[in-house]
This record gives sequence, C-alpha cells and structure tokens, in this order.
Amino acid sequence: MARMTAGKIVTVNANPSLDRTITLEGALRPGEVQAAASSREDAGGKGINVARVIAAAGVETVAVLPLAVDDPFAAALVSADVPARLVEIAGHVRANVTITDPAGVTTKLNLPGATLSPADVSALIAAVVAASENAHWLVLAGSLPPGAGARFYVDVISAVRTTWGAESPRIAVDTSGAALRAVVDEATPDLIKPNDEELADLAGVVLEPGADLAAAVLPVARSLVPSRVGAALVTLGADGAVLVDRDGAWQATPPRIRVVSTVGAGDSSLAGYLLADVAGDDPADRLRRSVQYGAAAASLPGTQAPTPDDLPTGEVVVRPLAAVPTASHS
Repeated sequence: MARMTAGKIVTVNANPSLDRTITLEGALRPGEVQAAASSREDAGGKGINVARVIAAAGVETVAVLPLAVDDPFAAALVSADVPARLVEIAGHVRANVTITDPAGVTTKLNLPGATLSPADVSALIAAVVAASENAHWLVLAGSLPPGAGARFYVDVISAVRTTWGAESPRIAVDTSGAALRAVVDEATPDLIKPNDEELADLAGVVLEPGADLAAAVLPVARSLVPSRVGAALVTLGADGAVLVDRDGAWQATPPRIRVVSTVGAGDSSLAGYLLADVAGDDPADRLRRSVQYGAAAASLPGTQAPTPDDLPTGEVVVRPLAAVPTASHS
C-alpha cells in the first residue's frame, strides 16, 4: 500500500504510570535522610511518553490505555494534552519514582500496574483495533501489567492485521524480556527499538564491556533484520543509536549536552524517528532526528516531553556502517 507523507500515530499503553521525579541537591545516599531540590509529576509510561512528544510536534496521535474513572492519573493525562481512548478498568495506574542527582545519575523504582481481567484485555485489544483505522504507525510500548500475559502484543498485532489487512498501520514495538521475544518470534513487527542491553538479552548474547557498542550491536541486529523484524532502532545512551533495516545500517552520534534526566530519552528517540518517517525522511535523517529527540529529552527534567524548539543545535553525525555477515544467535 502507498504510504502517506503525514498520518496518525497510535500508541498502546497497557501499563501507564504516574511518574514522580525527585531531584536531589547532591548524590543519592542510601539509608540517609536527604533534602530534595525539586520534584515534578507527569503522565508517563513509554507509550504515553511517545504520544506526548508526537502531540507536541503537531502530528495527529491518540493514546489507548486502561484507566479507572476515579483514577488520579486522569488529571495528569489531561495536563499532558494527549488525545486518548480510554478502556475502563477497576484498578489504578501505578506510580513510578525517579531520583536524579546533579550529575544526571538516575535511580528508578517501578511498581507493578493494575491487574487486567480477561475482559479488560479483550476490551483493550478491541479499542486498539478501532483506533488503528487509517493510522500510519501503531506503537506498542512499555512493560505489560499483571493479567495481560507475555503474548499481549502478539495478540494486538494479529487482531489489527486481521481487521485492517493491507490497510494496517506499520507496527513499532518498544518493550523487553518475554514480551519482546514473543513479538519477534511470532509477529514480524516493522520496527523494534531496544537499547543495547535489551537487544543482547533478546538475542541471548553478551556484549563485551568497553566494546564499541555500534560495532557490537550491528551483527546482533542484522541477525534479526529483515528475517524476523523489518528494522531495528537500537539506542546506545551517550553513544547515540544504530539503525539497521533491509537496505543498510547507520550510526548516529549525539551532540554534547548537559544531562539532566535520562528517563524517557529512549521513548523520545522513538518518537523522533516516527516523526521523521511520517515527514518522508530517508533512513539516515530518521536516525538523525531520533538522536536529536533523545538528546533533547535527556537535557530536560523528569519525563518532560521535548518539543521541536528543545532540539539541540549541535551536529548529529550520521555514518553508514559496513555490512556484516548475517550471524545466528540463540
């Protein structure tokens, strides 16, 4: 099917979170009482973070998520100004706590989400299918709550593609562990966005400490692309990111920034890639925009969503990576 130059991006947020970020005046000292310099509260979860960045860029988006009618998260979602399609459940959204210090060192405490019943799961899948009509991308992002099961994203992809056929949106997946393995093994997503550790876990390999990360992840990603995954966007923190697709591979190195909080930087990287894609950019420019958005997010407090005005002005260097033989990893 012919692709549009602009279009709707739908995000699925099965396990949203109320993100509380506490900024310390000095390094975290476990076991001691410390004063906090500041705090903030944001509607979060990987899919929500992606949707916030996309909405801030003026591109059509909708976030699909489970939410009880009396959940305090609703107020934070309204403040985030993200269009949403809600599926009513009984439990409340989890709270995640992030502690950052002046050096940008981040400590996270992530709680389990509300337990979804089989009826909740079915209703959530149906809502995703409905929201995916005429969408350009469908983003399945984040951990899965109790009750959803590791194959939840596989079931979502199957339902969307069965319903919409050739008109189905392309599907991006940003998760880890059993949920990511299930998607790669069974569902052939168009894009995955692991970090280097998640990619190594997925492939069952160990990346050598101190190794050139771009060179290390390239053969691992190529073992998956395009046989089981359309493309892999692998975020590498301060080392930027690597994009591997059917036709080639590229590395992008970020500009120098002052790191404030790395929480949500990977989500912003994915959002930047998708924004560039719906604008019709080529792979190298999609990767460049991805790294710009990731760097912008890392320079902002909490899980604040970067806008186009927040993008760093420093140069993002993109270079092609040499082809490597397809490797087999188990």
